[in-house]
Amino acid sequence: MPEASTPLIRPISPADDAAVAGVIRTVMPEFGACGAGFAINDPEVDWISRAYEQPRAAYFVVELEGTVQGGGGIAPLAGGDEDTCELRKMYFMPALRGRGAGAALMQRCLAFAREVGYRQCYVETLTGMDAAQKLYLRSGFAQAPTAMGGTGHFGCDRYFLLQL
Repeated sequence: MPEASTPLIRPISPADDAAVAGVIRTVMPEFGACGAGFAINDPEVDWISRAYEQPRAAYFVVELEGTVQGGGGIAPLAGGDEDTCELRKMYFMPALRGRGAGAALMQRCLAFAREVGYRQCYVETLTGMDAAQKLYLRSGFAQAPTAMGGTGHFGCDRYFLLQL
């Protein structure tokens, strides 16, 4: 059993939906990502556990001291090919930042992506989410010149791709 101050990563359950929605709706405005074209407006935010019940998809939550403080997932890239997944809705409350949770969750998500047969992982973000971009680069992602697939997140302006 991890210590109370050690973040715990586990698969999402329906009981986590409200907490994850709260994280997303708290963190995204912090970075100006609350208008049209951002994930905060995706219908799945309110029922995120169901959105990841599809084949080759998984969402993980990160708990700190028994409270969901973040999460992130892998799902097929909308409008992409079967070899490409997307790292989606990876956000952390301030209490979780700087504890290594981002790197740990990234490893968990990428391990899942490899296990289910994806060959590349795509992620999009925006200017100002500097810590996220550093995490992507440290995790082996390379900056991509343009958006991929059809996520509908036209508010994003930074794209990254990792060969798995």
